[in-house]
Amino acid sequence: MTKIKTRLLLIGSVILSVGLGSLGTFFTVTGPGSWYESLIKPSFNPPNWIFGPVWTLLFVLMGISLYLVWRHGLKNVLVKKGVTMFLVQFGFNIMWSYFFFTLQNPRLAFLEIIALWLAIAALMINFYRVDKRAVWLLWPYLAWVSFAAFLNYAIWQLNQ
Repeated sequence: MTKIKTRLLLIGSVILSVGLGSLGTFFTVTGPGSWYESLIKPSFNPPNWIFGPVWTLLFVLMGISLYLVWRHGLKNVLVKKGVTMFLVQFGFNIMWSYFFFTLQNPRLAFLEIIALWLAIAALMINFYRVDKRAVWLLWPYLAWVSFAAFLNYAIWQLNQ
């Protein structure tokens, strides 16, 4: 692969990841008067302003991780499977926002985030088989989703 193609793949992978990640914001409504603001939240709930920067950083890291695998070529079965798994787990990521914010259903969102966590874990196993460095970039994502699942569960329990 030429340097130009390599750079374009890197840029494209990051843009794809950040772009897909931004789709979840269409379902996310917070702020004064919103349903989210009316919820009882646990003491460890982060301030709203932190979510945007954290997710943006995670999406960039995920895009770089995708690039490290994708650059091995889609002719490689593990790469093709990994790219597919990346897109599937992103579908779960986006659906969480829909279930939590649009449907206003923390219980359903909690069940969905467990599926997201499992999809990320499966993705990490696949990426490990292609490029071990790609997995290191996904650990912060798995950690944040683990925290988000715990937070989601707490909000569900506090607002039954």
